[in-house]
Amino acid sequence: MVKVWLADITPLLEESVYQQYYRELPAWRREKADKYRFARDRAQSAGVWCLWSRARERYGLPEETVYNLSHSGKYVLCAFSDRIGTKVGCDIEEMKEFREPVARRFFCQREYEHIMGNDEADRAQIFYRYWVLKESFMKATRKGMALDLRAFEIGWNEAQEPVLVRKPEEYPEEYIYREYTAEGVNARIAVCTTDTEIDGELHVMRL
Repeated sequence: MVKVWLADITPLLEESVYQQYYRELPAWRREKADKYRFARDRAQSAGVWCLWSRARERYGLPEETVYNLSHSGKYVLCAFSDRIGTKVGCDIEEMKEFREPVARRFFCQREYEHIMGNDEADRAQIFYRYWVLKESFMKATRKGMALDLRAFEIGWNEAQEPVLVRKPEEYPEEYIYREYTAEGVNARIAVCTTDTEIDGELHVMRL
């Protein structure tokens, strides 16, 4: 089963707190965090790794556990499966304004038309919903942004749940989605996986 954990990294924006978490990082992750110029970026890098490390400790997960990490704004996210050999991708994006040029250029035609066919007030929400669904699939395949956003298409079943209606032949496995919301969190969250089970609860950890 895939489980998903969320945390707010705001406390890490205080330098003394950040240093406490920084000391928990492996050397390679410290080097990655050190490359960032801004405090928020460093806090995201340290915070998302600490979130994953603590989740791993909580469940006693082995080294070969499949996991994926994401961050946006003040939030960090991790998703992992207890089934070896599965694929997992997750994404979180804080919602801002509707980016119509991005949708028009990078989304599939029917995805774009779906967004534009809704009321103007709802378009930003739907845009970010598509965005995290697309990102989570791309991350699950491990190709990331090297995979063309138009190489696969997202549709909706009768319950208005997301489904992959088209994907590259090189990914023959069945991928399923789960979306999450949390009170007070202005972000869209999605997980895509080849695991047949995804926990419906979004777990929140305090850093």
